Amino acid sequence: MKIIPLSEGSFTVDATKKFIPFRSSEDEMSARTHGSLLVEIQPFLIITSKDILLLDTGLGLNHHLGDQMQIVMHLAENGIQTGDVTKVLMSHLHKDHTGGMVNPATGKPTFENAVYYIQEREVQFARENAGASYDTAKFEPVLAGNVVLLKTDTGTIDDYIRYEVTGAHSRYHQVFWIEEGGDLLFFGADDAPQYQQMKHRFAAKYDYDGKKAMELRTKWWESGRQEGWQFLFYHDTRRPVANPQNEQ
Repeated sequence: MKIIPLSEGSFTVDATKKFIPFRSSEDEMSARTHGSLLVEIQPFLIITSKDILLLDTGLGLNHHLGDQMQIVMHLAENGIQTGDVTKVLMSHLHKDHTGGMVNPATGKPTFENAVYYIQEREVQFARENAGASYDTAKFEPVLAGNVVLLKTDTGTIDDYIRYEVTGAHSRYHQVFWIEEGGDLLFFGADDAPQYQQMKHRFAAKYDYDGKKAMELRTKWWESGRQEGWQFLFYHDTRRPVANPQNEQ
């Protein structure tokens, strides 16, 4: 399997849930709203023998050089067009993961030939709690198209992708394992967002169940060490991929 991180850069976010671009070489955190967090955004493109997979879709912001979304430009830089993507796997529907699902210029799904896989209960929860964290306009057009609404806590997609609802970062957050040719990729999205969070026990106050997320990270890292998982970190552009078997 080929792993291609699609980094969108760094942002600060405060209680308003607005993501403001942050350039570490020029900007100062002290100039941002008190309590702002520094967040890196990074969807992943995975090329397998069966599919061209996209794992979450980023913020959907336009590239600074034009009027095209960053994620679309990054795909093109790797020789991939939007119509080439066959599956989009959504961990959850917070706005920093759903921004690229719909093309704002057309109001239609960005990845026109792809099947979008979304947890059904997360859709209902997002609709009931639309606001700062959820923007329904980012995903409603997808629901009228080529979508599979996953209904169970665990399941398998096409015999080589496994998912599990954790209820850790958000109430119906789900994680994915992708296995092919002896390789096993794990995408924990916001349950396992950064390399350092796998190395240190940390319960985040912004998680739906921070203690559960912390315990799951510990369990997954140990399983990964034993079984050779490659971890994909959505919020870590400096260390996008890690295999605990290679750790000291």
